[in-house]
Amino acid sequence: MRIEPDSVTPIVQQIVEGIHGSIAARVYRPGELIPSVRAQAVASLVNPNTVQRAYEQLERDGLITGKKGTGMIVAENATEIARQAIVQKITEALSRGIAAGISAHLDKNSIDKIYRQAWNESRKQTPEVINETK
Repeated sequence: MRIEPDSVTPIVQQIVEGIHGSIAARVYRPGELIPSVRAQAVASLVNPNTVQRAYEQLERDGLITGKKGTGMIVAENATEIARQAIVQKITEALSRGIAAGISAHLDKNSIDKIYRQAWNESRKQTPEVINETK
């Protein structure tokens, strides 16, 4: 997970989104431990309190649970929760793009073409993702 200290996105949110994405991508699977607060802080070069706040948010979101004496464990239904949140983000982003296209008086075919171009460009940047539905 890469933390961008100069980003407009708060570091806590970057950590939340990074672990969220890792759970959705099944890097962390249900029942597995995520890095300890201390280990994540060292890896991310941030204050442990920042990581603790991110973990608290992830716990409120139902993605992780604390296990006394063990650490933070990925919740049983975390993958589905994380994927649903990603679908929601994608839907919102596409809706904003479509609305912008409509405002610019683009027709559906033009917007579809822009979508396909963006899809193809993103596939070049992330070729490791091979499971795609058509």
